[in-house]
Amino acid sequence: MKVALLAILGLFLGALGGAALGIGAGLAWVEIAQTTSFEGYSGMLVFFTFIPLGAAIGGVGGALLFGLLAMRDDAIAIERAPAAEPARSQD
Repeated sequence: MKVALLAILGLFLGALGGAALGIGAGLAWVEIAQTTSFEGYSGMLVFFTFIPLGAAIGGVGGALLFGLLAMRDDAIAIERAPAAEPARSQD
């Protein structure tokens, strides 16, 4: 259950981060390729091409990363066991 929840969290966070990177990549593409802005073409290019691609790639990457981290719980402590209480001397 923990693996699935962390994979969903990774999907959500990866999609948000990927969409943000998609905006940056799209704006860079528009400037480098000098895409025309006639009737908002450059904005539509960024909104309908780069944002969905970035969100899809980021979502899959985030889900895989968080899922692998959850499965490797023995190597990377996500849930820590409670610390043992120190032994008390009987006086």
